[in-house]
Amino acid sequence: MTINRDAEENIRKSVKKIEERLKFYEKNYAIKDRQDLLAMCLIEIAAKLESVNDSDTKDNNDIEIKLSSIKSALSEII
Repeated sequence: MTINRDAEENIRKSVKKIEERLKFYEKNYAIKDRQDLLAMCLIEIAAKLESVNDSDTKDNNDIEIKLSSIKSALSEII
């Protein structure tokens, strides 16, 4: 895998977080298969990403509504 220098720090942080979650799942669940543990981590990370994307979409919709309101108010003034 080739990693861009600009992304290297983020990759290292990501690897560290994945390793921490693997240890958590290994410690708290009776699962020893590394592939199963990785799948659990992947599901957790994907769910968090979806949650963040949903939140961003809601924020964008709120901003668009506010901008539309401001545009209407400015149109009335002009």
